[in-house]
Amino acid sequence: MPDASRKLPRAWRAAPSLQGLGDMAARDRAYHDLRYRIMTGRLAPGTTLLETELAGLLSLSRTPVREAVIKLEEEGLVDVRPRHGVTVKPLSLQDFNHILNVFSALEVRAFELVAARGLSADEARALDRLLDETEAATLAHDLARWADLDDEFHSQIVALCDNARLQDALSATWGQQYRARMMILPLRPSPVQSDIEHRGILQAIKAGDRALTRARHHAHRDRADAQQLDLLARSLGSSGFA
Repeated sequence: MPDASRKLPRAWRAAPSLQGLGDMAARDRAYHDLRYRIMTGRLAPGTTLLETELAGLLSLSRTPVREAVIKLEEEGLVDVRPRHGVTVKPLSLQDFNHILNVFSALEVRAFELVAARGLSADEARALDRLLDETEAATLAHDLARWADLDDEFHSQIVALCDNARLQDALSATWGQQYRARMMILPLRPSPVQSDIEHRGILQAIKAGDRALTRARHHAHRDRADAQQLDLLARSLGSSGFA
C-alpha cells in the first residue's frame, strides 16, 4: 500500500502476491499459490493439468489442492472436469465484457455509498495524496506504477463504503478481470484522462454529492471499460486466445 494512504483502511483488493505463503495452512497455500500463477499468467489460459500434477507442482497433497480448485472454480478462474483435469479458463472478450458490466455497476454503487457516508479530513487528504502519486506516475510514463496506484485508489474508496457484501462481490469480479488488465497494460495510452476523471470523482465524494459521484463515476467506468475492451480485442487478436 502506498505510504500516502496510511490513514485509509486496508484495501479490499491487491495485486496477486505470494507474501506470507509459507505461514499458511496447506489449503490456503494451495489456493493462493494457484491463484497467483493463474492471475499472473504463469499458468496460461487453456492450460490443463490433472489434480495429481497440480499437487506435484505445488508440493502438496491432493486434498488441499482439490479444495483450492473448488474455490477457484467458484471464482470463474478454472473449469473442472472429473477425470479430465483442471483447465485454466481461456480469456474471452465476451466474458470480459460481462465481468466489466457487473464490476462497474457494483463499483459505482460503492462510490455513491462513500459519498453518502462522507470522508474524514484524514481520509480526504490521504486520497488526494494517492492521486498526487498517480499523476506523478503518469508524468513519468510509468504505466505499471500507475496501474498499481489506480487499483489502490479505487480499492481504498470501496473499502470505505461500509458494505462487506458489496466489497466481497467486487473483490471476486476484480479477480476475474485482473488477467485481462495485465495483458492490455503495455497497449494502454497515457492515462491523463483517467487522472482528470479521478480528481472529479473525488471532488464529488468530498462534497457528499451522491448524484454527482454516481454520474461522474458512471461516465468514467463507461469510457475506461470501452477502452479496455478495445485493447483486449487487439491483444487477443495477436495472442490467439479468444
